[in-house]
Amino acid sequence: MLLFIPQEKMLFHSLSKLPNFPQILKLDRPGRRQVIAIGATAPSVFLLNQHSYSFAAENKKGFLPVLDRKDGYSFVYPFGWQEVVIDGQDKVFKDVIEPLENVSVTMIPTGKEGIQEFGSPQQVAETLIKKVLAPPTQKTKIINATEQNVDGKLYYQFEFIAQAPNYTRHALSTVTIGNGRFYTLTTGANERRWEKMKDRLQTIIDSFNIFNV
Repeated sequence: MLLFIPQEKMLFHSLSKLPNFPQILKLDRPGRRQVIAIGATAPSVFLLNQHSYSFAAENKKGFLPVLDRKDGYSFVYPFGWQEVVIDGQDKVFKDVIEPLENVSVTMIPTGKEGIQEFGSPQQVAETLIKKVLAPPTQKTKIINATEQNVDGKLYYQFEFIAQAPNYTRHALSTVTIGNGRFYTLTTGANERRWEKMKDRLQTIIDSFNIFNV
């Protein structure tokens, strides 16, 4: 079972509830891109080699890098995970044996210049976790929420737990703004495998990078 992430409309609605977010998201073309269309892998998304651009998604042992030149982001994911297509998510890779171990990227249009304009890391984390990153039936808990400045770009990172009746998922997310988009990357694992997977999942989070397109 993959982490529950609804359509971009839900993310838009949830972010609009933030105190510092009064009608600030701006759809780029009315009626045209209200939801990012998800399909087969675009030709502009490809695996990097050792001589490719020096984005964060450079070669790491045990990981495969991805660069999306069209949407302006890069990251790495563990070797052996497979790509799947899920409506409402721009990119998803998951472990076929442990489906709670996955990574997803979503985007929505925004008129904001930086993630800090939505509020503090804690504020943004609380809203996204309760309204977007976990079903309303699950009990959630934020473990921490921090910010990092990478090459002049601010990223929020947060760790949380989402508890369902038959499993608990331990997850990490990072969010940032650029190219007129609000980017969210989320990864995680079953709580019983957290200690084994946490370093790999943190590598995914730390590898996420956006660039101008």
